[in-house]
Amino acid sequence: MTRHLLASAITAACLLVTPAMAQDDADSWLPSLMTATPEQGFDLAVTMARTAVKTTQPDVETLHTLRPAYAHDPASLIDASGVVAEYFATIAAANDYWRE
Repeated sequence: MTRHLLASAITAACLLVTPAMAQDDADSWLPSLMTATPEQGFDLAVTMARTAVKTTQPDVETLHTLRPAYAHDPASLIDASGVVAEYFATIAAANDYWRE
């Protein structure tokens, strides 16, 4: 339940970033949640999840040390997939589910 609340809070925060806000910062790694296709949206969701991990644990050596502990843990991998799914849902909503 706690992970779901955290993911929901992160998703809500992402919704606050509008394309106009992000475009003000030309050096932003996340200039917009808008993507041309669902596949690009999924790629963006993965990038967001990876960036969140790197932001939370900026020490690369520690990240590499911890990786074996979660890389072979099915529950950890499912949790990671859940975070990507939350981000993808946010991106899909921002893109009006790629309706024409």
